[in-house]
Amino acid sequence: MPRGTAGPSAALPGRGRGRGGAYGGREGGGRGGMESVVFIFSLIDCCALIFLSVYFIITLSDLECDYINARSCCSKLNKWVVPEVIGHAVVTVLMLISLHWFIFLLNLPVATWNIYRYIMVPSGNMGVFDPTEIHNRGQLKSHMKEAMIKLGFHLLCFFMYLYSMILALIND
Repeated sequence: MPRGTAGPSAALPGRGRGRGGAYGGREGGGRGGMESVVFIFSLIDCCALIFLSVYFIITLSDLECDYINARSCCSKLNKWVVPEVIGHAVVTVLMLISLHWFIFLLNLPVATWNIYRYIMVPSGNMGVFDPTEIHNRGQLKSHMKEAMIKLGFHLLCFFMYLYSMILALIND
């Protein structure tokens, strides 16, 4: 075969870069169905996390504009902190178990930050969002910035999961 031409295996679908393409998937028989289930679940979970991020942004902006008081805002937001931590941690562990290293390493810092923030709540506070401190030292602005960054991150993850799910379904 002349140099620089592709061999017969290069023309076959599913050969070459592996199952997951650029996102760290694994090549192997029988994993395609499980891989698509992993990405379908991750996509659904990511949609829920996007919804939570938007909810956090709307609630914090309502507090900023004085449409609601600090106590009701913080109680609304603290109710959703644990589901957010669990949802993100489950996807991170799922990517570790399914050996999607790139996505796992991308999710790890955000999951670690969520867990750290939840664990390090001072003992007298109501939760991650505390009504007595939310207006002090620019905490409202930092909470708003954090929610915006998480929204951008979850949107990026949404499209990565969507691409990976489509790729896994095609490779089945």
